[in-house]
Amino acid sequence: MKRLSLKATTTVLVMLCLMYFITYVDRVNISTAAGQFKSELGLSNTQLGIIFSAFAYPYVIFQFIGGWVSDRFGARRALLACAAIWAIATVLTGLAGGFVSLIAARLLLGLGEGATFPASTSAMASWIPRDKRGMAQGITHSSARLGNAVAPMLVLALMTAFNWRFSFYLLGAISAVWLVVWYLTYTERPADHPRITRDELDVLPPPKTRPVDPPGTWLRLYKRMAPVSAVYFCYNWTLWLMLDWMPLYFMHTFHLNIKKAVVFTSGVFVAGVIGDLVGGMVSDRLLRRTGNVKLARSYLVAACMGLTALSLVPVVIMHSPVVSLVFLAAAMFFNEMNIGPMWAIPMDVAYDRSGTASGIMSGSGFTAAIVSPVIAGFVADRLHSWDLTFALSIGVMLIGVVVSFFMKPDLPFMNVSKRARAEAQRQTEAARASTDQGLHLRQP
Repeated sequence: MKRLSLKATTTVLVMLCLMYFITYVDRVNISTAAGQFKSELGLSNTQLGIIFSAFAYPYVIFQFIGGWVSDRFGARRALLACAAIWAIATVLTGLAGGFVSLIAARLLLGLGEGATFPASTSAMASWIPRDKRGMAQGITHSSARLGNAVAPMLVLALMTAFNWRFSFYLLGAISAVWLVVWYLTYTERPADHPRITRDELDVLPPPKTRPVDPPGTWLRLYKRMAPVSAVYFCYNWTLWLMLDWMPLYFMHTFHLNIKKAVVFTSGVFVAGVIGDLVGGMVSDRLLRRTGNVKLARSYLVAACMGLTALSLVPVVIMHSPVVSLVFLAAAMFFNEMNIGPMWAIPMDVAYDRSGTASGIMSGSGFTAAIVSPVIAGFVADRLHSWDLTFALSIGVMLIGVVVSFFMKPDLPFMNVSKRARAEAQRQTEAARASTDQGLHLRQP
């Protein structure tokens, strides 16, 4: 009987999917566990919001640093270091004894997971063909949303069988296992993989070269990615409102017990899993059929953000648990459709610097994860209503619709300053004029 063996490219994609799944379970499990440790540790909603957002501070910083490190030293090393840190942080969360220690554990988790997505994007740039980038990003991020959907039920089951602390110990051990398998299965260059085939190599991009960075390169790339980062900020605003607060939203607004709240929350997150897959497939299909990168990336994002905003309107107007479930799931679906095209843009714009470019996009955009949960907790404490929170999200998504038309994914990053380009153009025109003059003088 022939042994089942995955292609090398498939193995890498599967490992990245598992990483996305594990990291998102590790980062959102605290929102489910909060239903138990909030009263045990005597925490307010505002304190919970601060704990939730503490993850984002180092995460934002290491998005920038990690993207550059993965381009410079390779995704293999970057993700090995990240996995070791986030595994330890997950275990330390289970050991926390109060407000301060929970913040410290969340800060460490953010540090460990900060470089993961830029590093994986750097890996995908080498291991995924150009016309499948949206789908690859959609699949990996759908794994993350599957982690969102599974985490509430998984953590609740572990809390019921043991306690909330045990759930963090087990998840930390799972992260450590992934680290070992990644070490054994990934190579930086596809050609170095022992099971890579010629057919796979023929469709992959040419090997990445270590980029040479003249002075001002990072700043020029940051400016080039600024509209993309702004749109990603709008996406994250609504995403992290849902990731951090959905269980408590259903419990507080509709007085559901934790089991029902977890079921409703999982329903919302499952819609996100589907949205990731659909968004990536639609983006790549549009690119293959039309060759229009703007249509496949920018215009698709604009449409999805508009539909996200529209889906949130009934949540504000109609106060029913079923209505909220249906339309929050719709909002999650359309918001997650943005992921495939959004994460393909850094690879479209800056192939050799895809880790750095995606780090700039994700790091800048992820600042929404700092602001959104705190504002939601503050509004819930002061107004005892979620209407204003969702109304703000609608406004943010509409801003994203407008800014998405300025992303220009069809315009590759030029690693020279405007002055240098102007000087090069002037010299070219001068040389052409000199040649034309010489030809004119030689004519009889």
